[in-house]
Amino acid sequence: MSIIAKIHGSYVHSRRVRVLCNHLASLIPEHASVLDVGTGDGLLARLLSERRADLALEGVDVFPRPTSHIPVRLFDGQSLPYPNKSFDVVLFVDVLHHTTDPMVLLREGVRVARRALVIKDHSRHGFAAGLILRIMDMIVNARHGVGLPYNYWSPVQWQEAAEALQLRTDKKLTDLKLYPSFADWIFGRSLHFMAHMSVPQTIEVLNRPSTGEPVEITTPAVPLKEAA
Repeated sequence: MSIIAKIHGSYVHSRRVRVLCNHLASLIPEHASVLDVGTGDGLLARLLSERRADLALEGVDVFPRPTSHIPVRLFDGQSLPYPNKSFDVVLFVDVLHHTTDPMVLLREGVRVARRALVIKDHSRHGFAAGLILRIMDMIVNARHGVGLPYNYWSPVQWQEAAEALQLRTDKKLTDLKLYPSFADWIFGRSLHFMAHMSVPQTIEVLNRPSTGEPVEITTPAVPLKEAA
């Protein structure tokens, strides 16, 4: 393990988990059931449940772990093994940029979520953004065997995806302060975001009276009500 990796593991990682937990606790609605996609060993989810005892959390991941802090089911990385509208919130924390096509999992998230997606991911924006994100990914994830397609979306791509899936961004955080101040201006800045995105509540397929053709009727998303 490199010196940089050791420093990240001993200090940066613990700070990152703590900060992420604080942000997530502020974005997830009260008394929500939450599916954590790509939960890993479930540590972040466990800390979140300790911070927010009103939440019920489960996790899914593509890699089996010998032990986990929360209940975890294996899945194939594309299809979530749950019926439609099974959870209030579907959580993606630094997962989507590890897929070759983030839209696949985003569509699954919309299918399984009753109320919202909460997403923490990267935004390829600013000077040398792609290069810095690649370096960060290699330092943190390469030694764990995590897939590294380096699929970082630009702000425009995130917006296009939200429009295509009829997601409404109720709240978005861009100054997460994941790193100590001396490093945040390089590795933080505009490269990270977290957002609460309401999903369409229902989609009914009805027949058009004049032609008999199927028509989708979407009920608008419910606004975010933040936890106390």
